Amino acid sequence: MADWIEEGSKAPDFTLPTHDGTKLKLSSLKGTPVVLYFYPKDDTPGCTKEACGFRDAKATLAKHKAVVLGVSPDDSESHEQFRLKYKLPFTLLADVDHKVAEKYGAWREKNMYGKKSMGIARSTFIIDAAGMVAKVFKAVRADGHADQVLESLALLPPARKA
Repeated sequence: MADWIEEGSKAPDFTLPTHDGTKLKLSSLKGTPVVLYFYPKDDTPGCTKEACGFRDAKATLAKHKAVVLGVSPDDSESHEQFRLKYKLPFTLLADVDHKVAEKYGAWREKNMYGKKSMGIARSTFIIDAAGMVAKVFKAVRADGHADQVLESLALLPPARKA
C-alpha cells in the first residue's frame, strides 16, 4: 500500500482505458488543469452524488479549463452505462487492477463494520497545467465536494491554470 502522493509532487503518469474503450494518457493533458478523482464503484449512492456534483459544475470547471477524470476499478462497459444514465460530461477511466490508485495512494485498507478489506479511498487530486499535484483531498465526502474542488481551482496561480 503506497503512501498518498503529496502536494507539490509530480503527478505520476499513466495510461488507462476510458469508458468508450479508447486509451487516455495523463501526460497528454499537460497544459491543462486536471481534476483526477478516485471513487469506489459506479452507480452507488455516494459515487453517483459525487459524479453528479462534477456534472453540475461543468460550466465553472470549463471557466478554469479543467478536465475531470473519474477513476474506479469498474470496467469500461460499466463506466459507459454510468455516464449515459447520469449524463456525465467527463471521462471515466477503468483502473481494473487498481495500479493507478496504488500509485496515488488511493488504494487503501478500509474497515467496514469491523471487516477489513482493500479498496478505493474516495479522494481527489488537482493537477496543475505543469503536471504537478497542486491539491490533495483525502477521505472525501461526496456532498459539496465539487464546490471544494472549484475553490481550489480558483486558487491556482494563472501560470498553473494554463
